[in-house]
Order: sequence, then C-alpha cells, then structure tokens
Amino acid sequence: MRTLNKQIKTRPGIRAALLFRGKVLVLQARRAARESKRTNVWRHAVGRTLLDKPVIAESRTPIWTPHEAAENALVAGKIHNLRLAIRRLNGIEVPAHAVFSFWKQVGRTNRLKGYVVGRELREGCLIPSIGGGICQLSNALYDAASQAGFEIVERHAHTQVVPGSLAEIGRDATVFWNYVDLRFRSVPAFRIEAELTVDSLVVRFRGEPACQTVHHRGTNDTGVSQRRSNQPSSEIEDCHTCNQQECFRKKVHASERAPGRTAYLVDEYWPELDRYIGASKRLSDLLCIPLDGKQLRRPNYAWTTVGFADIKQSRLLTLSRSRQSRKLAAQGADRQKALLAAHEKLARRYASLMPYDVAHVVVMQTLLPFLWRSGDLGGRTFDVLMTTLPLAVLHDRLDAAHRLHPESRTLGDFRADGSLVEAEREALQHARKIITPHSEIAALYPEKCVLVDWTIPVAKRRINRSDGSASSGVDARLVFPAATLGRKGVYELREAIKGLNIELTIVGPVVEDPEFWDGWRVRRVAADDDWLASATAVVLPAFIEPKPRRLLAAIAQGIPVIASGACGLGNMSGNLRGVTTVAAGDVVSLRAAIEKVLAQANPCRPNSASESRRDRSLFRARVLPSQP
Repeated sequence: MRTLNKQIKTRPGIRAALLFRGKVLVLQARRAARESKRTNVWRHAVGRTLLDKPVIAESRTPIWTPHEAAENALVAGKIHNLRLAIRRLNGIEVPAHAVFSFWKQVGRTNRLKGYVVGRELREGCLIPSIGGGICQLSNALYDAASQAGFEIVERHAHTQVVPGSLAEIGRDATVFWNYVDLRFRSVPAFRIEAELTVDSLVVRFRGEPACQTVHHRGTNDTGVSQRRSNQPSSEIEDCHTCNQQECFRKKVHASERAPGRTAYLVDEYWPELDRYIGASKRLSDLLCIPLDGKQLRRPNYAWTTVGFADIKQSRLLTLSRSRQSRKLAAQGADRQKALLAAHEKLARRYASLMPYDVAHVVVMQTLLPFLWRSGDLGGRTFDVLMTTLPLAVLHDRLDAAHRLHPESRTLGDFRADGSLVEAEREALQHARKIITPHSEIAALYPEKCVLVDWTIPVAKRRINRSDGSASSGVDARLVFPAATLGRKGVYELREAIKGLNIELTIVGPVVEDPEFWDGWRVRRVAADDDWLASATAVVLPAFIEPKPRRLLAAIAQGIPVIASGACGLGNMSGNLRGVTTVAAGDVVSLRAAIEKVLAQANPCRPNSASESRRDRSLFRARVLPSQP
C-alpha cells in the first residue's frame, strides 16, 4: 500500500494552492514588518573602489541544465529572469560588516518589472511561475560566499535536488519572496560581479582575502535551514513529464512559446547587410527597425521587411533623433556625443521590444556596446553587422594621424568613453560571427568573419572626362569625394598634387582651416551635383572610411579609383582593374599613383614618362627625410 501511495502522487489542486497562498501572505507580512527599518540596498553608482581588487571567489554554472526538450520555454524564461535580476547585482560594492540580503537587493520579481514565467520548484514539482529560475542566482551567490569564507546569516536549502544544479554538491540556497532569503556578511568590503555568458551564469566576488572560515548561524529566527527531503531527484515531476493531466498548472504552461527565434536589430540602411539578412532570416524571426523606410520613402531606413513574423518600429524615437541631428554641427565632438547618445536610446528601445524567447541576435555595431553593457545579450548567441572599425582601433588610427598632423582641427577633437570602448571590445570577442563588406574590418577577425560583397550602384551616363579637362587647360581633373577632414587624408593629398597641372574637385565642406586649399586649383561641388562629370580619377587616401559609397559610384562608371586600404575595397575582386590601393599616410605612393593615372589619361603627351620619373625623384627628395 505504501508503494502504491508513493507511485500515485497527490494531484495539486486549487484549494491546496489557495491554502499555500494564505500561509505565504502571513509569512511575508511577518518578514516585512521585521525588515521594515533595514535599508541595505546598494546602488551601482556608489563607489568603484574595489574594481581592481583580486577575485576572491567565483561560481560558474550552466544555464541550460538537463531537462525535457518541451521545457525549453520555461528554461528560456528562467534565463530572461536571471538577465533582469543580475542587473541589480552586477557592480555593487557591499561595505565591511554589512549584511547582504538577496531580496533587499534584487527586489520582488513580478510582471511589472518584466519578469516572465520560468521554472520553480514547489511541492515536489517544477512548475511554471513568474520570476521562476532565479534560485540559480541565489545558489551561485551562496556558492561564492562559501568559497570566500563569508558569514552566512540566512540560507535555506532546497527540499529536493534538481539535476545539474549546485544542490547536488550542497551549495544551493532557495529563495521565495520575501521570507525565504539568502543573507551573508563579510569582514572586509567586497564587490559583486554577475553576468550571463552564452551558456553559463557567472558570479564573482572581488575584495581583500579574509582570514575567516564559513560560519552558519544556528537554526533560529533568522532561519538558517539545511533540511532536504530524501526523495530522489529522479522523482521530481514537471508539467510535461507529469501524468496529472487535470492539474490547473498545465493550462498556464501550455500558453508558453518555444524559444529559438532570431532578432535582427538594425539602424541605418546598408544594402549589403540587408541582402545578408534576407538570405539568413526565417519566418519566425523578429526585425527591429527605426522605421519602415520603404513605406515612408526614407531611403536611409529602406530595410526589406517581407518574411518576418514580427516587425517592430521606433518611429517617435527616430523622428526625434532626426530633428536633433539637424541642429548639430556637421562635424565635431558635440555631434559624436549626440550620436552615441542616440544609439544608446535606440538600443534600449530595441531591448524592451525583444521578447524573452529570442535565443539569437543579429545586431548592428552601433548598438552593440550598449546592449552588451546592459546585459541584454546575456544568455544569447549573437552576430554583429560591422560597419566601422572597432572603437579601440579607431582611436589608435586617429591618434597616429594626429601625431602626423598636430595642426589638424579634427583629428583630436573626440574620443569615446573608455568604458564604452571596453564594452565593445568584450562584445566583439564573444560574438559568434562578424558580418561586413569592408575588407579592412574583415581582416581583423579572420576566423569568424563573413565577408559579403559590396553593392555596386547602377551606372549613370556621364560627360567624357577628356573634354572637360582639355577645355579648362589642365592635364586632368581629380575628384576628392569627401569633406576636407584630416581623417580623410587631405593633408597627404594636398602634398601629393603639389606642382601637378590638375584641377581638384572637392565634394563637401572645408572643415579644416578655411584657407586649407589656398594656392591649389580647387572646385567645390555639392554632394547632390554631378560631381563625377569630367572626372579623370577619384582619390580618397583616407585614414578612416567606413562607407565608401562614392568610390563605388565611380567604379560603377568605370572611373579609376585611388584609395587607401582603409576604404575597405579589398574584396572588389571583379572590379579591381580600376582600383589602386595605397597606404594611408604614404604621400610618395599616393603621388606615384596619381602620376600613373595622369600618364594613362594623357598618353600622347610628349616625354610624359621621363617627366614623371624626374618629377617623382624630385618629389621623393622633398618629402622624404634625408638619409645619413
């Protein structure tokens, strides 16, 4: 008879649930009254004095523990709940002798705070519950506190052992708002760091090592309990393996979606990346865009929206950003700060739109460091749509250019905050793939980069360039397709064309010294003019050029292009006949490339080859430092 009763488990009912709820309310009220005067909650902004201290304890546990495949939705909910809870923990510093309380720090887990249904162990069953799964975080905190030798003020063991959890080695600590808590203290101050990697929850403590041993208070009114049922873990039921089909909890669980979707988070339109997304998306995936550019005739947001289960827009935020950007200067530190702030707002908006069942994210680089720093990529795999150099490399490149041209007004005007640079570096290190059409960026990540082809625009009919140059009395017309900025290589270009009988067309404003081009034959045109008309060649010896659209337009029309490797055209294998690559900052190579184009454009000019060699020798003697 006992065996039969053991095999036939009591079916949970609504009456028992209501009785349990009543008991919980009494216990919660009692604890709330007892703890009403305690305010041991630490904010992230208070103190960073322990940031450089050594790690004194670390707990690392897998987030995808053994379970039935049908339970994936609840496990995904658990990971989302962990993602929210660790935001209240990561980076806090607890003073010496202060008592850390799990619930005081994390707060109540409910829907209003974004918590979703996860797995919770109750009455011998793994059941669906709002905020379920955060016991993995309390387990990790207890494990780390035990390793560090902290005094354990309050800890309650689970009544049963969940396979794959720290309960298997006795390092678990269950929590239930608010009367089942985890509390501990340390003699020296300590810092808590918590994060979710792709497959693990990591909790570490930093501080000064303490010469102390683990101490548990007795089983008293603070409730240090280490009781555990002798029921084997194999008898723990969940809502998919349980035979109680009439249990009211089944109905709650049946509404949960299975995880596995991909979210694409994009900003400014790139045709190359749009083509990649179109080839890799699935019908169940989510697309987050600033607004529907095709519908609203905004080509800078013209992403393809067909073939997604959900499309989320941020119209008001995008329109506000557009109005603010029109008030900013075309260049300068203020503009860069405003752009970073706008990217952060968009990243936060996308994070709020991304449901918990998203297991993989494809995110644009401008949003990446903010999503990484906020923890929204934790517990998920992700790929990066790379559109420019990493901030750390970008800063090094600008610093090198500034050392060459300290007189520049633009090369040293802005650098991003160091914490943002570090966040991007860490995120790129953990990214699964890097997707980009830019060959220089791709070379930084040879093992995980997906190099996509540049999109060549449709060629437009243009004026014969020989007619234009002959009528103006010059040997050739070169086009510089950018504003006069130090990072675009204008100092090198000005030096390289000195003494040549050419006319230089500039597309964009003169941002450096207003008299920068005095003494050179220069013609300025607007970007919407036909700036390629009568062009002999297009020259861009940039230190930094993330988006060489104007060079691609020249390639489409068969115009020779002289560009630095920073322009990222190394993968233009089918069009390289018209592209000459020079090193950024190398004036001699740039001069030689320009002279070669002039010789090809004027093949009938007498003695052009000998004059070119003589001019190059004189130029080298003038530009290069003398050798001893």
